Amino acid sequence: MLVLAHRALPAAHPTINLEEGLRALDVCFVALQVQGAAELAQPSGSDIVSLVARSGPIAKFVLVVLLLFSVVSWAIVLYKHLEFARARRQSSSFLEVFRRSTKFSEVQAVCRTLTESPLVGLFQAGYAELNAQIRGHGQDVRPPASGTRPTLKSLDAVDRALLRAASVEVNRLERRVSFLATTASITPFIGLFGTVWGIMAAFQSIGETGSTNLAVVAPGIAEALIATAAGLFAAIPAVYFYNQFTQQVKLFASQMDDFALEFLNLCERNFT
Repeated sequence: MLVLAHRALPAAHPTINLEEGLRALDVCFVALQVQGAAELAQPSGSDIVSLVARSGPIAKFVLVVLLLFSVVSWAIVLYKHLEFARARRQSSSFLEVFRRSTKFSEVQAVCRTLTESPLVGLFQAGYAELNAQIRGHGQDVRPPASGTRPTLKSLDAVDRALLRAASVEVNRLERRVSFLATTASITPFIGLFGTVWGIMAAFQSIGETGSTNLAVVAPGIAEALIATAAGLFAAIPAVYFYNQFTQQVKLFASQMDDFALEFLNLCERNFT
């Protein structure tokens, strides 16, 4: 019995070692999975930078051009946003003064501090034409309280002066906005050019190495596709803000039309 028991003991050791080995393999497999997930979770910014650094001179030139378009576009977006905000604020202040005042000279004095409003340009053009037509040129233009009533020679001339001023103000509001349209239309094609050039270089590398392995092809294709991504990065914000600014210019133009009609009604009521 003792001999049998002594011989049976060594037979149990391989089972214990096998179980420990399986546990060790499980631990290694889990560790590899965790490491792979951690590598996937790491940001790919360094990979993109390395791809850009390895790209050819044509690809780098394309990326620099797209970067310049993007920087200028964002600068225009910021500038026009501030300009339109000031124009809306000053237009509200101007309308409040215009509708409260009884003399055009009072409104003219306020215009010096509200130069960002497009309505100021309309008022000054109409006021100048009104002064040029009314008898006693150089006197203040106002609705007469008593005495001789000043009269306009041509209300159509005042209307034409307002139309010219409105055209000038709309052109001023639209200044630099066209660059956003240019950016939105041209940068995707510039990015596509960089992509096509990079793919040509990748296929040339395949021809030289004679290998179509994915590990050989993938870096060149990735370098090429960065140009497309850069083109879309420049074009998408430009499209959005171009449409937004165009709509705001239309609203300003509608406000100028309403003010021109109000100014003409006031002139017709008091000076004809």
